[in-house]
Amino acid sequence: MTIRALVVDDSLQLRRSVMYALQRLEDVVCVEASDGAEALKKFQGSTFDIVLTDINMPVLDGLKLTSHIRSGAQNRTVPIVIITTEAALEDRERALKLGANAYLVKPVQAQEVIDTVKSLLGR
Repeated sequence: MTIRALVVDDSLQLRRSVMYALQRLEDVVCVEASDGAEALKKFQGSTFDIVLTDINMPVLDGLKLTSHIRSGAQNRTVPIVIITTEAALEDRERALKLGANAYLVKPVQAQEVIDTVKSLLGR
């Protein structure tokens, strides 16, 4: 079964490191977006099995992206992983309240990303 992952971060380097980690799993197809607005456009006409997003991005941040994804009926169950530099407890709580399933603080190790994705997708 192919996993479609949407990786959203305004840093190309960080997007690539997350995508590299995900490709250690079998049958993963990564689609990337540089901000939340671009990610929402990619959601139109496409489906994803998991979303990994930063919080701090231009145009549309990761928290607003999470809220938008959760507002659509067909996307309510798509796991969302926040990967951010925001380490404060209130940031974590806000993200989880908006519908994120996991919250990882940068710098994040590849194995942590892999373990989180495997856990959320039941692999």
